[in-house]
Amino acid sequence: MSSLLEVKNLVKYFPVHSRGILRKKVVAHVHAVDHINFTIKEGETVGLVGESGCGKTTTGKLILYLEKPTSGEILFENNDVIHTLGSGSKEEQLKLRRSMQMIFQNPYASLDPRMTVFDIISEAFKIHRHLPKSEWTERVYKLLRLVGLEEYHAERYPHEFSGGQRQRICVARVLAVEPQFVIADEPVSSLDVSIRAQILNLLIDLQKETGLTQLYISHDLSSVRQISQNVLVMYLGEIVESAPTEELFDHSVHPYTRALISAVPIPDPKRKMDIILLPGEVPSAINPPSGCRFHPRCQYATPKCTAEKPVLDEVHADHFVACHYSSHFL
Repeated sequence: MSSLLEVKNLVKYFPVHSRGILRKKVVAHVHAVDHINFTIKEGETVGLVGESGCGKTTTGKLILYLEKPTSGEILFENNDVIHTLGSGSKEEQLKLRRSMQMIFQNPYASLDPRMTVFDIISEAFKIHRHLPKSEWTERVYKLLRLVGLEEYHAERYPHEFSGGQRQRICVARVLAVEPQFVIADEPVSSLDVSIRAQILNLLIDLQKETGLTQLYISHDLSSVRQISQNVLVMYLGEIVESAPTEELFDHSVHPYTRALISAVPIPDPKRKMDIILLPGEVPSAINPPSGCRFHPRCQYATPKCTAEKPVLDEVHADHFVACHYSSHFL
């Protein structure tokens, strides 16, 4: 498979201003995303996992230029996303926007309560003009059936639906423009367990039927394992490990990844869980630790971890780890 998306040295720092009344000064920066690199191949789903506040959602917004990167490069089908969406023509921007879409985390806030489902989905047809108006109704009905809803739902408003149904509407809206690449930002985090399974199965089926490429952002490793072919593990703005899904879960190397996986619930009451408890709190992204950012919470840390930043090295085929002592955990 060829690479559809390439992220190179992507950086996003948010300025922190002083509390002056007349004049605000930039006194520090939040290191939200710090020189990350990864590739997503056409037709695959890549999971991006990590604790809350580690930079997962910011990464997704940067890829779609919903947030302007501080530096770095984003290539979609070898086209410069930052240049196109930042200073390209309106036609170029619409073409790229149509190819790259996002399912937002909160289905209650991402739908306009004043619009019917038909208006919400058909708005994409008005903006991108890729479908004759005579075909709008049938296309909306087809999309609703595709996501497990009925045709009569098109005339209802968002408040008339449950959370799971709203998220299905969000998926239908995204599919209205026939995108090649979708970022799903914790699409099931606010839903009941039974509804989560339905939405995950829907995303899996869509990938099989349409060849959709996805970046699935979540802190829930169980859902990531179910839906993803490859996984990226993020800690405090940096990628610390990446590998094919089963390789990562069966042979995780980085101490942070091992701690995350140890906390995944096991559906067997007789089996004891050996949870790795990490000491302390996640350090501030305003003043991240020197060297390895995980070293204040790592039981294996040495002076070298404090002084030198580890690079993302390949320890197995397609398995990369940023740890000075990765060989000790193989």
